[in-house]
Amino acid sequence: MYLLLGAAALTACTNRQTTQTKTDEGVLTKTAAAETAEVRLTEEFTSEIEPYKENDITPAAQGVHINRILVDVGDQVKAGQLLVTLDPTQYTQARVQLKTVEDDYNRLLPVYKAGGISAQQIQQAKAQVDVQREAVANLKKNIEVKSPITGVVTARNYESGDLFAAQPILHVMQIDPLKVIVNISEQYFPNVKVGMPVELLVDIFPDKKFTGTVSLIYPALDPATRTFKVEVRVPNANRTLRPGMFARTIFDLGEKPGIMVPDVAVQKQVGTAERYLYVITSDSVAERRAVKLGRQIGDRIDVLSGVEAGEQVAVTALSKLYDGAKVTVKQD
Repeated sequence: MYLLLGAAALTACTNRQTTQTKTDEGVLTKTAAAETAEVRLTEEFTSEIEPYKENDITPAAQGVHINRILVDVGDQVKAGQLLVTLDPTQYTQARVQLKTVEDDYNRLLPVYKAGGISAQQIQQAKAQVDVQREAVANLKKNIEVKSPITGVVTARNYESGDLFAAQPILHVMQIDPLKVIVNISEQYFPNVKVGMPVELLVDIFPDKKFTGTVSLIYPALDPATRTFKVEVRVPNANRTLRPGMFARTIFDLGEKPGIMVPDVAVQKQVGTAERYLYVITSDSVAERRAVKLGRQIGDRIDVLSGVEAGEQVAVTALSKLYDGAKVTVKQD
């Protein structure tokens, strides 16, 4: 019996020594160094394609009859092209009145030169002519409505003979080129330049890539979102793209020095947006660090804050680690 008790005691002692040895050794993990690298700044933004220009075709006066509409939806039009003519009755009456005041002025002019009337009277007659000429010119513009842009008719709201009210008669869009308005984070304001190329991807054409250029950078930032607007001009000679399509714009914003770590080292705090990793210190202790992340390139990720270049980060046994845990680094 004494022999059995002695054996049991020896076994218990051996187990305690083994447990103590494992505790002293700590969590077995592998590490990788945080390394400096040049990180390519390519950012993607989603936007809607818009016409480069668009206009409502609307005469100046309401309550007039539409004489003729010369185009229909889908028709291509050029800048200055006649699109709509309106009832010319008022214009015709104004021309008759202009002829009358011009005749009166021409009769009074020799009388004034002969000294028969005063300078004030001839000036009044000339003023009537000028006013009536302007009225005729305005009415002519009103009965001949022309397109201010080159584009395509996208809406027609009346038929010939209708009485024009408030709704535009036609709507014209310029679709070559098109434009995309993109909201970009303020951190990239120094990187974006007018004329820089932008890649455009459209989901309904998965095998095609389109190219645009930055045509305008809005000078002020939105204080609520901390973003600024950029206009991208997109050639569309083949009319492949259409206003209203959803697009992804990809900006190449150059390079920056970054600190890269394996993506497997980064963990997410459950229930929050926090990302963290474990830095293994020189005395073999795990230090939990909250990190802010940048771009992922392959199986490595850019750490914007929380880790310094050269520090060792744990890449295995992460579920066993905690802040202050003793570790043993496994060598390959």
